[in-house]
Amino acid sequence: MTAEQTTGLGVTTEESFYRDLGDGRFESTGATAGPWSPKAQHAGPPSALLGRALERHQPRPDMRIARVTLEVPYPVPVGELAVEARTVRGGSRTELLEAELTSQGRPVMLARAWRVAASPEDTPALRPDPGPAALPAPGPVPAIPGMLTEGYVSAMEWRFLDGADFTTPGPGAAWVRQRIPLVAGEPDTPLTRALTVADSNWAVAFELDHLRRLVINTDVTLALHRDPVGEWLCLTSATAASPAGSGVAAGRLDDRAGDCGRILQTLLVAER
Repeated sequence: MTAEQTTGLGVTTEESFYRDLGDGRFESTGATAGPWSPKAQHAGPPSALLGRALERHQPRPDMRIARVTLEVPYPVPVGELAVEARTVRGGSRTELLEAELTSQGRPVMLARAWRVAASPEDTPALRPDPGPAALPAPGPVPAIPGMLTEGYVSAMEWRFLDGADFTTPGPGAAWVRQRIPLVAGEPDTPLTRALTVADSNWAVAFELDHLRRLVINTDVTLALHRDPVGEWLCLTSATAASPAGSGVAAGRLDDRAGDCGRILQTLLVAER
């Protein structure tokens, strides 16, 4: 397999977001680069890398990860990273886990997760919201004026609803899937797929103009009431903000079967 591949839409991407170097170390590929700089990662892939570590830490077949909160104290560089996971509190029905992503010894992303016992089979299926619109037809990689699309943006396939894109004002909705796996040679999991897209929640809800202002999320919380099914996930997002305050981006996560979770992000809003 070559280091790069060309997709059906003419988008050249790396073969994966990361390559496993062993002993908890990973090499980041150019596909992890976010729209702000080729040297800094979009938070989606490193979020998923932490989720991978949490899933693999002392796994139990009768339990599932129901919520992950990710803190982003520093930009995650495109380079070698180390991941470590541990148990904060163990229990028969609930466990609190945490994981840390470091670059040259410095923590650049942190995660805390609740692993809980799976609910009984007779738990009612409560889904008050209707499912998302049908998957739109394929289209080109969305353009983001003045920003990079060669990394993460091109490594994902985007299908916005109603002909929208990243520059369309207002609440938004988009179906998204990975073109490449998280780690070379490994299958993705429902949790890592969801975490790979979760950080894009606020960008799909383009209500704070990130082209004129500095808009950056400091964290991502993903809560899943069931594991997502399939490659395609839909983000339906909206933003709230107040003068002299900050922003909050809230979203719903759907798969082809319907509602499966929620996303919440705190937004720093400042002048450039």
